[in-house]
Amino acid sequence: MLIDSHCHLDFPDFADQLDAVVARARAADIARMVTICTRVNRHDAVLAIAERFDDIFCSVGTHPHYAHEELDISTADLVARAKNAKVVALGEAGLDYHYDNAPREAQERGFRSHIAAARDTGLPLVIHSREADDDTARILEEETGQGAFPAVLHCFTGGRELAQRAIALGLFISFTGILTFKNSDKLRGIAGELPADRILVETDSPYLAPGRYRGKRCEPAYVVETANVLAETRGVSFETIARQTTENFFRLFTKVPRPANADNFTQPAHA
Repeated sequence: MLIDSHCHLDFPDFADQLDAVVARARAADIARMVTICTRVNRHDAVLAIAERFDDIFCSVGTHPHYAHEELDISTADLVARAKNAKVVALGEAGLDYHYDNAPREAQERGFRSHIAAARDTGLPLVIHSREADDDTARILEEETGQGAFPAVLHCFTGGRELAQRAIALGLFISFTGILTFKNSDKLRGIAGELPADRILVETDSPYLAPGRYRGKRCEPAYVVETANVLAETRGVSFETIARQTTENFFRLFTKVPRPANADNFTQPAHA
């Protein structure tokens, strides 16, 4: 059993095939999927997908690309939407200095607003950080000083220092198909060093198809490929990685109910 902790099932790439995509994920023993919101103004469509499928949940938030478009969305707005039973996380929010689609001041303002909502609700914040290691770490450390909050650095591609500073703050780190790419030796090096109780896997589908699916549209079933490479990287079995990342998911995403067949995933990960 695995979890796809981050996908975008509301994107047009899945519009005509969503039932088949979900069926393939279930066939691959993907027990839960979290479809991630990128714009609060489109949250209703994300929520509708989560409400349609028992094993799919969602977040609410504004991607840093759109931070300047949703500066009117307050922490209170996020908290109110997070009361829905199917909303299990905040974000994704954070910093993206690769594209700089939004002014950096707007990105930081949105990031801090989402952190406040995570602190208020106790729900995990899904953090997007691309080529912004120093500012991401600075903001996380400053905000943790105001009060702890649960969070995950999703689709991790940062450096070792960001990973270490995040772990020191109690955050989780999640890996996508990028981990399987031939030129990802440094990333695999970091993944091999992290504490077993802080790692997650995801697809970020429809993007970043792993391994043998590279170049194709990604989907939740492909998280198996990333988990396989993570196991190889860490020198453990696939079953160990499945158990660890599944248990870690439920410890972080506490609002997501465990499936009835999750009895084997109730012990903390130590390997």
